[in-house]
Amino acid sequence: MLGIARAALFAVIPMEMLFVILLVAGVPLPGPVIVVAELIVASMLVLEAVTAYRLFRAERRGGADRRAALRTTFHLLVPLPVRRLVGFELKGMVSAFLWITRRRDGVPPGATAAPYTREQTSVQLVLLSVLVVETVGIELLLRALGVPYGVRLAVLVADAYGVVYVLMIIAACVTRPHVVTTEELRVRYGMYFDLRVPRQLISSVRLSRNYNESGMITVADRRLSVVVSSQTNVVIELTEPVTVVRPLGGRAEATTIRFFTDTPEALLGALRPSPHHSAP
Repeated sequence: MLGIARAALFAVIPMEMLFVILLVAGVPLPGPVIVVAELIVASMLVLEAVTAYRLFRAERRGGADRRAALRTTFHLLVPLPVRRLVGFELKGMVSAFLWITRRRDGVPPGATAAPYTREQTSVQLVLLSVLVVETVGIELLLRALGVPYGVRLAVLVADAYGVVYVLMIIAACVTRPHVVTTEELRVRYGMYFDLRVPRQLISSVRLSRNYNESGMITVADRRLSVVVSSQTNVVIELTEPVTVVRPLGGRAEATTIRFFTDTPEALLGALRPSPHHSAP
């Protein structure tokens, strides 16, 4: 039942949104079609509710308190990739607020922040401009073609959300830099990636520029690469592997970390022990 409920969760929301768009657009739908569709949606919702109740009761009988039971039920019912995507949205909104208020996330007093936005900001701004022009152009085109208001509104909302999402990505990259503290190195990429590495696991740090990296966050042969504009410039070697959580929840082990920062010398200086600390 859990597998069926998860599949229904993916189907019910798009189906309901499709019917709302068609109705708002004034598309005539036969009465029996609407009734059957709503019965299907209602049945799926009932299935979700029954499955959630059974999972919750099972957790409560196992001794979990109400909050823990609700959290476990949510995790079991909603697939991990969906939870991660929702988390990206929330982090993006928080990052936009931090950007507006000129604050940063996870940079405590005394820590060294290492930004990584310089090489990608121009590309992000070009993409943002293209999306804005596309939003206005498509709206004008649809009006000229006489497309119903409901369909135009749905397209406009989707395009506007694309603009907002790019703004959230830019804000997240600005407000969530890499961070070095006395306890750890935090390697990040916007709202998508956050790896905490205890400093005692770092065996060496060095500057090594690579301009031919592929992907954004990849792990191969226990080597993690967090790439900005196809570049990395810092390499960290570890004494033992750390667990890397990929953006959609996949896990891997890494003993080498390659990433990019605008200020590699400052980051390396913060990671290397000072003579005072290294003296016997």
